[in-house]
Amino acid sequence: MNVHELNPKKTLGVLIVLVIVVIIGFLTMKPSRYDYKLNVNQSIQLLKDTSEINFYPYELVDVLNHKNKNVVLIDLRNKYAFGRGHIPGALSIPSFDLTHKKNLRLLKDYKKNGLTVVLYSNNQLSADGPWFFFRQIGFNNVRVLLGGYNYFLKHKNNLAATRSDNSYIKGIERFNYAKVSKSSDKSFELNQNNKPKPVIFKRRKREAVAAGGC
Repeated sequence: MNVHELNPKKTLGVLIVLVIVVIIGFLTMKPSRYDYKLNVNQSIQLLKDTSEINFYPYELVDVLNHKNKNVVLIDLRNKYAFGRGHIPGALSIPSFDLTHKKNLRLLKDYKKNGLTVVLYSNNQLSADGPWFFFRQIGFNNVRVLLGGYNYFLKHKNNLAATRSDNSYIKGIERFNYAKVSKSSDKSFELNQNNKPKPVIFKRRKREAVAAGGC
């Protein structure tokens, strides 16, 4: 028998307290900071449309020469990396600071003024996540710099020539596994003429049992 069955007033009091706690929880619940605009199908379609993602390295020429004043570059790397070198004119907003209220207000102002925001990090992959997040919450003016800062650093003296070069899509080659595997194929060829030697198992000799018993 439950102890509350012997004391109905105590049971009622506990229920009232629980109801009050639930009501207070609903009343004090904060609304979501972000209003996601895209459903799953729209998100997938967005990823298929590269024109909604890409900002090509050769397009930086007009930005750096101040011919295109409708583009804002945002460097997503940390302050230390930014201080060591960055694309001229870029703003430093590390990825973990992007969702701060002041930065969201800044992005809203850029959108309101018709400016295109180009995100970049050391490589494109590091900027894809922030780009996708901002597109989902309604910032349709955000793009990603193909190749990232590493590609810019390598071609900064001749960015116009990258119009006919798509190496920024391939990324940075860390190790050419295909080349190594091809060159080592012959060294692993089996000689069918040499038959493997049979394995001979040697049995251990049984030790003599001590005489006597219990």
